Amino acid sequence: MKIGIVGLPNVGKSTIFNALTAAGVDSANYPFCTIEPNVGVVAVPDERLNVLGRMYATKKITPAVIEFVDIAGLVKGASKGEGLGNQFLSHIRETDAIAHVVRCFDDTNVVHVEGSVDPKRDVETINLELIFADLETLERKIDRCGKMLKSGEKKYKLEMDFYTRLKDWLESGKAARSFPYEEQDSEFTKDLFLLTSKPIIYIANVSEEDINRESENPHVKALSEIARADHAEMITVCASIEQE
Repeated sequence: MKIGIVGLPNVGKSTIFNALTAAGVDSANYPFCTIEPNVGVVAVPDERLNVLGRMYATKKITPAVIEFVDIAGLVKGASKGEGLGNQFLSHIRETDAIAHVVRCFDDTNVVHVEGSVDPKRDVETINLELIFADLETLERKIDRCGKMLKSGEKKYKLEMDFYTRLKDWLESGKAARSFPYEEQDSEFTKDLFLLTSKPIIYIANVSEEDINRESENPHVKALSEIARADHAEMITVCASIEQE
């Protein structure tokens, strides 16, 4: 499995990547510290493997692995190329799932690209850029399907109906993963590879002081509501402590 770590610049993505992989990549208090994606492969701990290994006297035990990709921060306008956005979006496209890091701590010493901490705004910024990229993908599909409609085959009418419904859904600001797919739609989703259809988990990055009282943190509460609405999970971590 390949998981892309995404978020705005300077929210703790590389710090969390280091905590997960012990890779020791640069993490600094300025936007776009990461340009090229950092990649780390981590074995998944599972005590059952050792038990099975002893039972069957195996010579080699090979655990499952997860590949983490620390993707550079996305900014508003990324789908139009802002901040090397097209390059970063292509890195997300290659992953199986998304870990979305959201800053949930206030610290005047740590720069925020928008000037303030606001999980709702920050999540919307990232999600909208992914939606815009998906809409471009759909537009190309709709153009191609429109040409094929002239053949009169019923399947192209069904395909166009699906693309139109999905486009309306995305234009309302909703992710493809929450789209109410119908049984016959599966045929048309095989080669879509939409960014917002990928499974997602939200990571609330909090301060050391808040790690044991996250329920009192209004930023964490806001992100929890966002995750619930997106049918996603949320975890709370203090990235700096985890890295140490």
